[in-house]
Amino acid sequence: MIRRVLATTVKELLQLKRDWRTALALLGMPVVLLMIYGYALSFDVTDIRLGVVDQSRTQASRRVVEAFLKSGYFVQKAVLDDSRPLDDLFVAETIQAALVIPADFAAKTSARGPTSILFVLDGSDSQTANTVLGYARQIVVSQTGSLYDVEVQAAYQADPLVWYNPDLKSSIFLVPGLLAFILMVSSVIATALAVVREKERGTMESLRATPIRAIELLLGKTLPYLLVASVSAAGSLFLAWALFDVPIRGSLLWLAVVTLLFLAGGLGWGIFISTLAETQQLAFQLGLLSSMLPTLLLSGFIFPISSMPKALQLVSHIVPARYYIAALRSIVLKGVGPEIWGVQAVALIIYASIVLLLATIRMVRSL
Repeated sequence: MIRRVLATTVKELLQLKRDWRTALALLGMPVVLLMIYGYALSFDVTDIRLGVVDQSRTQASRRVVEAFLKSGYFVQKAVLDDSRPLDDLFVAETIQAALVIPADFAAKTSARGPTSILFVLDGSDSQTANTVLGYARQIVVSQTGSLYDVEVQAAYQADPLVWYNPDLKSSIFLVPGLLAFILMVSSVIATALAVVREKERGTMESLRATPIRAIELLLGKTLPYLLVASVSAAGSLFLAWALFDVPIRGSLLWLAVVTLLFLAGGLGWGIFISTLAETQQLAFQLGLLSSMLPTLLLSGFIFPISSMPKALQLVSHIVPARYYIAALRSIVLKGVGPEIWGVQAVALIIYASIVLLLATIRMVRSL
């Protein structure tokens, strides 16, 4: 058995060597996608076009304006005497936000009385608007003490302390999920074409005439791509650390184990698809749809699972990326051991076992 598995593995590796475009795609596609999506996909908002209406024109109001501009988020694009032209500036997209400081601002702050400033925001993009609003609130709160020149503003004071991602960079949150997305898509598509290639070239008939068994063919087809996908995963993790400052606080050994479990499930699903499809085009389409959309939408990669409808939350339990992303973030960002993410690892084992069993059954029928 071992000799036949090794022979099939060597054959597949030689095939990848001859088909260098496929090998390059398997090794290079995850790296390229990580760089493209890693830089393009971000929840951080910078260079926000700001209009300023300072009706107070005092030192106190200038300190507020300077706090907005020095924060690194806002860029002043317009300075106005009153708020009437703001509507035209928003329509023309000259500004995205406006800071309106009333004329009695300095007097009220000097008297330590209640005062307010108006922050106008373009809400057509709700995600960006919520982020910008959070920036504005943070800046205003940070300026409260200096405006009133008092040591204590309330009976209680909240000092924020952020663990694991102190700078609140969206890349630290998104890149681990992006790794799961890329590895799932690439591993499924890679093996989805493996058996179909044999069908299209007519070599499946030759395999039927050999003493090789279905499980041996399955292992021989899977192991080469598992090796290639593991190398690709290691390179992607290195780039995530080098380019996006994603920390790797946990054990590399546990990280490798969880990644291998995830890849085994993805490769097994690709083999299962290849036994259903008759052409490489159909196999590619099935592999892309069944791996990309669930991983992108139902894994917690971008959208929190807890905020989804109950029906979709139930469906998300059959998406392996859900468990891999949770385990990956626990290992990479928090540095915790299997006592925390062990449930996710068990779920990955169950998923990989089921899809490999289904792939074996289908392989038996095809042989």
